[in-house]
Amino acid sequence: MSRRKFLKLTAAGLAGMVGVPGVGISYAHYIEPHWVDISRVSLRLPRLHPAFQGFRLAQISDIHLDTWTGESHQRLKEAVDFLNQEKLDAVAITGDFVTATTDPVVTDPLVQELSRLKPFSVAVLGNHDYWTNAASIRQVLHKSGIVELDNDVVTLEKAGAALHLAGVDDIWEKKHRLDRVLEKLPDDGAAILLAHEPDFADESAATGRFDLQISGHSHGGQIRLPLFGAPVLPWLGQKYPSGQYQVGSMIQYTNRGLGMAFPTVRFNCRPEITLFTFLTPR
Repeated sequence: MSRRKFLKLTAAGLAGMVGVPGVGISYAHYIEPHWVDISRVSLRLPRLHPAFQGFRLAQISDIHLDTWTGESHQRLKEAVDFLNQEKLDAVAITGDFVTATTDPVVTDPLVQELSRLKPFSVAVLGNHDYWTNAASIRQVLHKSGIVELDNDVVTLEKAGAALHLAGVDDIWEKKHRLDRVLEKLPDDGAAILLAHEPDFADESAATGRFDLQISGHSHGGQIRLPLFGAPVLPWLGQKYPSGQYQVGSMIQYTNRGLGMAFPTVRFNCRPEITLFTFLTPR
């Protein structure tokens, strides 16, 4: 599916659903997008060493800063304030920092807020980052002190044990190189994979090397109708659109994101910050 076709289908489908009488346009535009859900998720990772028992990782995704969503800057500021108050070991950001521009009116606030993150932070890029300007987003990450996991691995060590944070570059744009990640990934220790598009879980799980994949991309659909679900889901975000799944021996978790793609509405699909606590196997 081309970028143009995806954007047209998304805009048309969501706009049509919001226009249905009774849905509540004002609520979907002015209230729910600001009502961030704090999801606290405890996961037992098969390879987690006891030294990392209770390790806390926060995930945010799909910030989607843009010139026509000024309120998203405030939402990001509040998210960073919240994360800095939590006793976190690390923060992971799973792509789509912007929607359609890297004008300084967008990138300057990104650097301003992301550079305030106190915990060690890692990130991968998403499809919108590539559709806009991947080089500019990489500059934002560099200026903010965030480690980009561009088909790479960073290893955290504690009491002689290891916990690996890995990341693949964007899958939609065919920038991912899982083979390079596996070459760099040691054989021992729990491994967490950042991948913007959640449906990549089928491929990453097949390797048998990752305990957990965390993703974004789908926004949960932005609109979820009772008894129907999300009328529109993006390519590579249709099989695992929201929440926790078991894919073979690997756990997949899809965060609903902080921001929105056009149209800027959410209904029955609140924005999300995920707080993971990792536990050793029973």
